[in-house]
Amino acid sequence: MIAIFTSSLGNSRKADGRRYPMPITDRNGLAGQIGKVWKEDSKVLLISASPEDHERNDSILYCQRESFSMSGLSAHAFLLCDGRTEELICELEEFDVLILTGGHVPTQNRFFERLKLRRKLQSFGGLVISWSAGSMNCAETVYAMPELEGEGADPAFRRFIPGLGITKCQIIPHFQNLDEECVDGLRVLRDMVYPDSMGREFIALNDGSYIVHVKDMETVYGEAYLIRDGRTTQVCRHGESAQI
Repeated sequence: MIAIFTSSLGNSRKADGRRYPMPITDRNGLAGQIGKVWKEDSKVLLISASPEDHERNDSILYCQRESFSMSGLSAHAFLLCDGRTEELICELEEFDVLILTGGHVPTQNRFFERLKLRRKLQSFGGLVISWSAGSMNCAETVYAMPELEGEGADPAFRRFIPGLGITKCQIIPHFQNLDEECVDGLRVLRDMVYPDSMGREFIALNDGSYIVHVKDMETVYGEAYLIRDGRTTQVCRHGESAQI
């Protein structure tokens, strides 16, 4: 299995309340990296983060299908697995590419568990592409930092949950925005992420940065940071790469 964990594919834009497809960003060579391992006329399965939000899922499917085509990545089938089409997961081995979308991390995590996706991935030999929540949920143990009101103040909210086990990296996406975010009056970075990093390591990615996982080797491309014991250290810069 080859996996590409991104903060964002950068392949849609929002205007007038709607999302429109764009080619996959080539910041730090992302589009080129995907192109290197993309099988011509792939069969693609996209798994939703919110299985019952059908309108959103249909919009994501449209944008992704068109974006990959605009990026020169051909597919003879581009299908969606959500609450209406869960049976598609039983055919996972027939797909060449699995795409894991962004969204609410715990909601997506529960859907993956319902699909028994971790077990099914053990026999999957294709390409996994993920962004945002999808990348976070690829970890052995997922760091699900609070994102919705009520989660930050809830002592029962689980910040560490079992993931798909593709990587040991606990990924934090959209790091360029995190210092300004608050939940329940708590600063996400200063009041939650830093205390939670004591005795742990998180890999924080800016949009336009990503990790390529091949066998047991992982390489980060673009601006990325290591958060450990309440401190942030830059491990890679824009336009560069580094093994992690």
